[in-house]
Amino acid sequence: MNLIKISMIGHNYKHELFELIREFFPKEEIEFIDEQEDIYEALVIFSSLVENIDNTFAIAKIFDNQDLIKEIVIDIDKIYINNFPRNMIIKNAIKKSIYDSLIDLIDHDIPWGILTGIRPIKVVHDLMNNNIDSSEIKRILMNEYRIHEKKTQLMINIAKSQRKHIYPLDENKYSLYIGIPFCPSRCSYCSFPAFPIGKNYDRVSEYVNILVYEIKEIKKMMEGRILNTVYIGGGTPTSLKIKDLERIIATVRDSFKNEDIKEFTIEAGRPDTLNLEMLKMLKSMKIDRISINPQTMNSQTLERIGRNHDINSIISSYNMAKDLGFESINMDIILGLPGEGVDDVAYTLNEIVKLDPENLTVHTLAIKRGSKLFNRKDNSFIKFKVITDMFSLTESKAAEMEMFPYYLYRQKQILGNLENIGYSKPNKECKYNISMMEEKETIIGAGLGAVSKFYYSKENKINRLPNFKDLKVYSSRIDELILKKTNMISR
Repeated sequence: MNLIKISMIGHNYKHELFELIREFFPKEEIEFIDEQEDIYEALVIFSSLVENIDNTFAIAKIFDNQDLIKEIVIDIDKIYINNFPRNMIIKNAIKKSIYDSLIDLIDHDIPWGILTGIRPIKVVHDLMNNNIDSSEIKRILMNEYRIHEKKTQLMINIAKSQRKHIYPLDENKYSLYIGIPFCPSRCSYCSFPAFPIGKNYDRVSEYVNILVYEIKEIKKMMEGRILNTVYIGGGTPTSLKIKDLERIIATVRDSFKNEDIKEFTIEAGRPDTLNLEMLKMLKSMKIDRISINPQTMNSQTLERIGRNHDINSIISSYNMAKDLGFESINMDIILGLPGEGVDDVAYTLNEIVKLDPENLTVHTLAIKRGSKLFNRKDNSFIKFKVITDMFSLTESKAAEMEMFPYYLYRQKQILGNLENIGYSKPNKECKYNISMMEEKETIIGAGLGAVSKFYYSKENKINRLPNFKDLKVYSSRIDELILKKTNMISR
C-alpha cells in the first residue's frame, strides 16, 4: 500500500481527517480526491455526512481496488454529551466512523483514539467544567473518542492534579516566557530556532540588549496585572555569559514585583554550560527551578546526537546544584534516540533514580522538519515495536521515585503514536508547564521566536502572536511587536 485516497461528501473536515488517517498510515501518501475520480490501485476512504429530516449519519466506506471491505454508519442523533456543541459531536462522529473502519486494517495501536491535537487534557477540563463526573467522563473518552482505558484514566488523573493551579480563572494573572536562542551546538533532533553560540559573541550581546528592552516594555503594557510565573528557555539560556544571563534575570526582578512571582524556572539543560559560578549566580537571583537535561545517560548516544558533554558532567552539575540548595530540579530524557534500545533507556533511568530529581520529563522522539534527523536516509532509529516498552519503563521508574504525572502533550510525527509527559514529586509541579499547556492563562513571550498567547476567559479563546524567528528582523522590528502585544492585551 503506497497511496491512501480520501473523498469527503457533505462536510469539509479535511485537516481533521488527514491528521487522523496519518496516525493509521504514517508512511503512506495521503491524497484528497473528488467523488468521481478513478479509485483503482489505492485504498480509498469515502467519508460522508448525510443529513435528512429524521436523522443525521456519519458514514465511512473503505474500498480496496474498488472492492468494498468495510462500512461504518454512526447515528449522530443518538449521541448526547451534556452542554457539548452540536458541531463538535458531528465532527467527532465523522472521525469515529473513520477510526472504526480502519482500526482492523493495521497491526499497531492507536491508543489516543480520534484525538490528534497536542493538548488532550483540555478535553477533560472542558467536560469537568460542564459538571460531568469522572465516571461519565471516562465513558465519554472511551466511547466517543475511542481512547484506550489506560490513557483515559491518565488524562483524568492529570486534569484533577492541575485544577488547583488553574482555577479559579483570573484574567489579571499571566506568565512570562523568555527565549534564549543560543546553544553550545545544535542537537540532531532539535527543530527550535536556536543557533550555535560560536566565537562571534557580538550578536549575542546585541540580542541581550533588545531582549532587555522588550522585557521592560512588557512590564509597561502589563501594568496592573499579576505576573504568576517566569520561564527562561531556549536554546540553552546558560550558554550565555554569566553577566548577560544575570542581566536578563535582574531585569525581570527589577521590573516586576518579586512577591507576585510564584515560580521562576531556567533551563540549564546542557551540563556543558554549567559550572559552580553559573549555579551560584542563579541561586543568588532566587531561581526556584532549573532543568539539567541529560536526554540519555549513554555516552555513545550523546556523541551521536551532537551533545558535546559526558555523563560525569551531568552528574557533577546535578550534585553541585543540590549542594547549593536548589529545591526543584527537572531532568529531561528522550525515548527513541538513534541507536538506543530498551536496555539503554533502562540504564538512563537507573542513573536518574540514583540522583532523585524533583521532576522527570519524558519526551518521545518526534522527527520534526528542520531537525537533522528529519533528513536522515537511514531510518533505523524509528523503533515502533520497542518504543512502548521504553515508555512503560519510564512509568514504573517515575513511580519508584514517588512521582505522579502532572502534564502531558502530544506532537506530530511522534514515535509509537505516544505522548510527552511530565512527572513530579508532590507539590513540585512546574506551574508554568501547566499554564502553557492547558491555555487558561495569558502567556507573554519575549525573545526570538517566542509565542504570546492571550487568553480571554469569557470567550474561552486563545489568540496567538509569535515573535520573529530571524535575529535581524527581531531586532529591527521589535517596536512593531511590542505595539501588536499592547493592542492584543488591551482588547
